Amino acid sequence: MKNETTAWDRIASFVIWIVAGGFLAFMLSLLTLLYRFVGPDRVQFLERFYARTQLALTFNRQVHHVHPNVDPETQYIFIQNHTSHLDHVAMYTATPHFKQGIELETHFDYPVYGWFMKARGTSPVPKDRQGALEALRRAVREEVDRGHSILGFPEGHRTLTGRVGKFYDGIFQIAIELGVPIVPVAVTGLYDVLHKGSLVIRPGHVISVFVEEPITTDGLTEDDIEALRDRVREVISARVDAYYSAAAA
Repeated sequence: MKNETTAWDRIASFVIWIVAGGFLAFMLSLLTLLYRFVGPDRVQFLERFYARTQLALTFNRQVHHVHPNVDPETQYIFIQNHTSHLDHVAMYTATPHFKQGIELETHFDYPVYGWFMKARGTSPVPKDRQGALEALRRAVREEVDRGHSILGFPEGHRTLTGRVGKFYDGIFQIAIELGVPIVPVAVTGLYDVLHKGSLVIRPGHVISVFVEEPITTDGLTEDDIEALRDRVREVISARVDAYYSAAAA
C-alpha cells in the first residue's frame, strides 16, 4: 500500500529532510567520536536520545508494545521486518538491550554512516554466501559474549510492497547453533512514512513496534531451521497483515 504523494507531502518532506538530516549528520558524527574514545556501551543514553529524536523530527508518533516475557537481562536475536531506512530507529528504544547491527561490508564505504557503523562495531558481512554465513556466525557469537543482542533483517532488503517478504535461513541457523533465543519484531506504519523507491518522508502517521514473545532455540537442530524461520515470519506477518486489513476496512 503506497500513499499517493501530494504537494503537501513534498513540501513537508523538504522541511523534514533539512531538519532531520542536519540532526542525523550531527548525531552520527558525535556518536562516532564518542564510540572511539568512550565506547558504544557507555553512550547508550545518547543513542536512545538520537533514536527517539530522529523519529520525532519526521513528525510521526511512535508506540511500543513489548511482550512481558522479554527479559531486559537476556541476550536475544531480534528479527524485524525491513520496511525503511528508519527501521532501526523505530525499534531501538522499545527495549533496553544493546542491539548490534549486521550490515553488508559495502555499506561501510558510505561517508559518515559507514564511519559510524565501523566505530560502533557493526558486523560487516561479505556478499558471497559462504563467507557471509561464517562472518555472521562469528559476529553473533562475539556480540553475545559481550552481553549484547543482535538486530537482524532476514529479508535482506527493504520491502517493495509493505508486506513481509521471504526470510533467508542464515540468522536462524546461527541462532540454533549458539542457542540464542529469537524475538520477532513487527513494525507497522513506517512503510507509509518512508519506503524504498521514494525520498518523500510523510508526517502524521502512527508507527507501531510489536516486540513479541521470545522463541527459544534450546534443543533445536539443523533440521528445525526451516520451521523456526517460518514460525518467526508468521508472527511478524500476522501483525503486518492485520495492519493492512484494518487500513482497508
